Amino acid sequence: MNVKFIDDFINMCISGSNLGWHERNGGNLSYRIKDSEIEEIKESLTDNNNWINLDINAKNLANEYFLVTGSGKYFMNINKNMEENIGIIKLDENGESYKVVWGFENNGTPTSELPSHLLNHSVKKEKTNGLHRVIYHAHTTNIIALTFVLPLEDKIFSRKLWEMATECPVVFPQGVGVLPWMIPGGKEIAKKSSELMEKYNAVIWAHHGLFSSGEGFEDTFGLAHTIEKAAEVLVKVLSISNKTLNTISKESLLSLENPFNIELNKNMLD
Repeated sequence: MNVKFIDDFINMCISGSNLGWHERNGGNLSYRIKDSEIEEIKESLTDNNNWINLDINAKNLANEYFLVTGSGKYFMNINKNMEENIGIIKLDENGESYKVVWGFENNGTPTSELPSHLLNHSVKKEKTNGLHRVIYHAHTTNIIALTFVLPLEDKIFSRKLWEMATECPVVFPQGVGVLPWMIPGGKEIAKKSSELMEKYNAVIWAHHGLFSSGEGFEDTFGLAHTIEKAAEVLVKVLSISNKTLNTISKESLLSLENPFNIELNKNMLD
């Protein structure tokens, strides 16, 4: 299918792959499709009753459609054969099961981290009045490195990242959430991630990577890119010295609120 939202989806996958965030089959992406977009492609969708239980409940996503990357698929191959590497799923009327209605050819399936994606979508749909439609998971190298040397605490990660570049508090004024290492792909990590998505638009999985949420592909990718760039700067700073002579002060961070029309999470500044 040659439609804009699929093209944008694929472009985001390739951009992340080019940055080295998707080694082998690492990372995943999902998009909650608009009704108008489904109307545009409805002739290409199949009708079947092959429902698969999700082992989660996302009632507010009932009957919604999602474009999702495939399990075991390589991001760098998506633009070569999209119908084998990505697919569209529809949730049932209870938000508890899904069926494939397009793509995932040759017995493909959605990403194994689909429960995390859908619970995050569920939270973000509620919290943003439906504005957020994209959930992105990338194996961001420098963020992963920092989870080995910083305390796994929201406040510490948020404040350190804010101090690395002026745009950071502007782009993610709520800060970031941090989860300790957990087995990926299951119900437990999905639930814990969605709880942090209640407060943040980005959640770090220790020793694994980063989840980001946004209205569209550009701002969701831009959020992840900004966080990872700040992490890269911090990794370089820590490699030079564990004591910094200069930084962006608390007062300086607060001075950004009025000119950029943001409200910083004050819990990260205490």
